[in-house]
Amino acid sequence: MIKLLMSWDIRQGKESEYFEFTVQEFGPKLLRLGIQPTEAWYTVYGNGPQILAGGVTEDRATMDKILAGEEWARLRKKLLTYVTNFNFKIVTHTGNFQL
Repeated sequence: MIKLLMSWDIRQGKESEYFEFTVQEFGPKLLRLGIQPTEAWYTVYGNGPQILAGGVTEDRATMDKILAGEEWARLRKKLLTYVTNFNFKIVTHTGNFQL
């Protein structure tokens, strides 16, 4: 399996809108695209990204196809209205916590 690891910070003043978007749109659309969400971590204290999130697909070809598509581009663009410092990487899924 292949894992998409994402990180970002929530824009100041957008917290309520951000959480509504992630629950009602971001997570469900990831599923429809074919990415199974695996975790989401919220950093309360310390340095580093405020949010860490991950999702998996069966293989690299599937992940690459999804990330090259228009639906992902639209979803990512909308996410960027609520967050800053968005980063992502693709790794082999180990089944453990990954950075």
